[in-house]
Amino acid sequence: MLNEDNHETISIFHTNDFHSHFANWPKIKRYILSGKKKERAIGNTVLTFDIGDFMDRFEPLTEATNGKAGIQFMNELDYDGVTIGNNEGLTNSKQQLDQLYEDANFDVLLANLKDPYTNALPKWANEAKLIVTPQHTRILVFGMTAPYSSTYPKLGWEVKDVYQTTERLLAKYEDQYDICILLSHLGLPTDRELAKQFPAINLILGGHTHHLLMNGELVNQTMLAAAQKWGNYVGHVTLTLANHQITEQNVSVQEVAALPSEPADLKAINKTFSMGTALLASQKVAQLDHSVKTQLLGSSEMVDLSLAALQSKAHTDSAIINTGLFLKDLPAGVIDENQIHDVLPHAMQVMKVTLDGYNLWRLIQEMEKNRNFLLRYPQKGMGFRGKVFGELHYRGIEYQKSTGEVWWHGEPLDPNRNYEVAMLDHYLYIPFFPTIQICGKNDIYFDENLRQVFARYLSEQFPIK
Repeated sequence: MLNEDNHETISIFHTNDFHSHFANWPKIKRYILSGKKKERAIGNTVLTFDIGDFMDRFEPLTEATNGKAGIQFMNELDYDGVTIGNNEGLTNSKQQLDQLYEDANFDVLLANLKDPYTNALPKWANEAKLIVTPQHTRILVFGMTAPYSSTYPKLGWEVKDVYQTTERLLAKYEDQYDICILLSHLGLPTDRELAKQFPAINLILGGHTHHLLMNGELVNQTMLAAAQKWGNYVGHVTLTLANHQITEQNVSVQEVAALPSEPADLKAINKTFSMGTALLASQKVAQLDHSVKTQLLGSSEMVDLSLAALQSKAHTDSAIINTGLFLKDLPAGVIDENQIHDVLPHAMQVMKVTLDGYNLWRLIQEMEKNRNFLLRYPQKGMGFRGKVFGELHYRGIEYQKSTGEVWWHGEPLDPNRNYEVAMLDHYLYIPFFPTIQICGKNDIYFDENLRQVFARYLSEQFPIK
């Protein structure tokens, strides 16, 4: 809105870390569309952004469509720009990510990811976007995602330094903008540091660390805003300008649970879930002649099969896994992808870790020290989509509790020999087993996730007749 005193109002709606929680979507859609309509009716410029991790493969329809179903939801809001999160970038293969935004009606803004083979941005991304309001205020918007520098190259991407990228873009677009907005799937600590180092950024819309800034956070001249996770909140920022410069910033969030429901909401939610489960159920995997049980404490056939599946994938003589991964039993009969997804909804890959004998001994000491603590530890994030971490199980490795010794297939470890152990990349990212990161040679298999590895092993052991 612009009046005779050259004042203008820009209204910004933003979402982040939705993680495919489609049960919240009907309310979010209704709130944003009605909000945009009201703001435009009084003459305000309206912008809408998403800050990444919109998809999460824990949800059946997302898994069945490799995230593309979520793009159809996003299209309903006419986003002015989105960036990607690690769920888009790291739980999709390069081909899947290249195809993810084919039908998007919005711009993907991603300045810190390149294809090393072309030395260019992905074909579906733009490094930045210049938006000019009806009152001729120039707004520079750019996006960046969490720079997992050890992981993206293994998927065929090159991730760039966040600070160097920011410096380059601000220099490139100098004198071309009045306001600068960053879509940051980088996390709150990085957002705060960027605000300190780059005062030219007026507004950082954040995500990744699932933080909630109820009324924003001002760092020097830069306002930070974020709306937690899972569609629990929608963010709203109002910028008041005079002569194309910000004079006031108001930040708020709307709790989605407090919004009114409509009778059609539940039908839409159920339809979304049913579509996903039906698509997955149509893909048959194996035929079990008996049920396969799991349990949090003690051995089970589910654990035994999974350890063997990890060994088969990584071509190792040993494996480690935790029982909290397995959320359900498998019944006798023909098993489909939906049942496998119910058992293992996690975003994880198999990893082969190579350690010498001394450091393998040290890793097992770390695991044994943390064993009781982890048993009912409510693990969150890092690819885990269950409830508690559970009990650690080894194959090919024995821990002698009375002496503290570690044995390999019945023989004491040789400190100077190298050993290969199959486990999950999850163990690399959680803080309980530092030996993996410090001393391990870690090879992650990105061609299949854990559930695909398990499903393929089942299909080989129990083929459909």
